[in-house]
Amino acid sequence: MKWLTRSHVHVDRVACPWLITRFIDNDAEFLFVPKSQVDKVAAETGAIPFDAPGVELGHQAGRCSFESIILKYDLKDPGLLRLAQIVHAADVAEDLDQDPIARGLEAIAAGYSLRYPLDEENLVHQFEVYDALYAWCRVQVAPGS
Repeated sequence: MKWLTRSHVHVDRVACPWLITRFIDNDAEFLFVPKSQVDKVAAETGAIPFDAPGVELGHQAGRCSFESIILKYDLKDPGLLRLAQIVHAADVAEDLDQDPIARGLEAIAAGYSLRYPLDEENLVHQFEVYDALYAWCRVQVAPGS
């Protein structure tokens, strides 16, 4: 499937493709366009839009897009839900201090954007960060930890 979001990825627009690729659509293809083009390109390509104003898989009811995708696809993995708390806090400016890991994730996202300004290249490199963070989250929520 094709998935569509705004260009110049940051926390949520990296976390969502990671989530989609790892848990929903292993063969996902991502399109990145200016915010003003999301609706037009979605209509032309049939791509599923995410993390854009007014879309189902965007910020809604206090959720970030990562959380909206988890809800839509009924994902229940406890490690993933812990990761969602971190992504939310790192992505929603007024909630940045709600999780002790959030400032670090936001800084990492900013650094990767400086190193890899092309969205596709940025994703390739940052997916390793999310793989590692998800592994850590799974240990954190494991029974007896």
